[in-house]
Amino acid sequence: MKNFEQNLETLEKLTADIKRNDISLEDALKDFEQGIKLARGMEAEIDKIEGKIQVLMNEPAPETDTTPELDLFSGADETTGTAGAPAEGTRQ
Repeated sequence: MKNFEQNLETLEKLTADIKRNDISLEDALKDFEQGIKLARGMEAEIDKIEGKIQVLMNEPAPETDTTPELDLFSGADETTGTAGAPAEGTRQ
């Protein structure tokens, strides 16, 4: 990524140089050509990064080995599915 940032800085410098009033046509053309090459390389790098981002965004979420357990019937008898007889004096 540092290389990209350096290229961007160079591109900004070339752009500023081209805008100068005292630059010769030959130098401006040379700077323009160098800027176009840099910009195309940077565009290719951005496309590559965007492709990686798309791959990461489209990956399915990792599956877990554990199934969440609900504690709905804790204390229930496996045979009858009930928690047993109610305590004396309580309603069913």
